[in-house]
Order: sequence, then C-alpha cells, then structure tokens
Amino acid sequence: MKPWFLAVALTVAALLAAQPSQAQNAFTPDQVKYGPAPPFVPPGAQLAVLEGDPMASSGDYTIRLKMPDGYRIAPHTHPLRENVTVVSGTLKVGMGDQFDASKMMSFGAGSFAYLDPSMHHYAGASGETVIQIHGQSPVKFNYINPADDPTPKK
Repeated sequence: MKPWFLAVALTVAALLAAQPSQAQNAFTPDQVKYGPAPPFVPPGAQLAVLEGDPMASSGDYTIRLKMPDGYRIAPHTHPLRENVTVVSGTLKVGMGDQFDASKMMSFGAGSFAYLDPSMHHYAGASGETVIQIHGQSPVKFNYINPADDPTPKK
C-alpha cells in the first residue's frame, strides 16, 4: 500500500469520526420503532417518529401510527394540513361532526389523502392498520365534541 493512500485514508477516517452523530434519515421496516401514542388519541395505538418533532411549535415531521383492528378516532380537526398515506391495513375515514360507520370510506395500502384544517373528519382501522402522516408541527387534535378528547383531565 502506498504511504500517501494510507495518510489520506486515515485523514478521512479521522474527519468522519469527528463529525457529530446525526439522526437516522432512512429506515427499513424493521428499523421503525413504535412506542406509546400521545394521550390525545385513544389508547391502543402506537406511534413512531421518523422525522422531526411532531410536538414542536414548528418544523416538518413524519410519523407512523399503528392502530389495532376496530380502532376509532372521534370527529376532529387539525390546526394545520395533515397528509396521510396508508402503509398497511385499511383506514376508514368519514366526514362530519358525528361518527357514522355507515358513511365511512375505506382506503387500502398505498392510498393517500390530505386533510385541510377546516375538514371535520373521523377515522377507524379495519384490521391492524399503519398510516404515515407528515406535515408541519405541531400535531394537534381538536375534537368536535370535547367529551371525546381522551387526554387525561387535570
């Protein structure tokens, strides 16, 4: 091995080692780590943060929400646009102020929808369902009926 090549290789290795560790920016399915969902969604779902901080006052975020079969989210709105892709399972979505399963549409894996802040909607899962949501922080649910908000009361 030529001495200059070894010197360059060692210099590059030293520079890379000195760089601060960065957040993961690519994931295979087995690298997506789920934890408890925030208290403003009903218990039973799990959340994975892929990018950003969904609870920050601003910035981009990408999250995945894993919902068990039969999971339901009461009618609500969001203060900012929500972009949703169905990764697996079937997401059921209805529009309006009252949860009415007979008026829900089914969206299978690969489906995409965006929901603007003024859209009153509700959702459910048929089979275990994973959705990916991206948008601008903060993630917030404004329940149409405050009694539907599962956030623990203080």
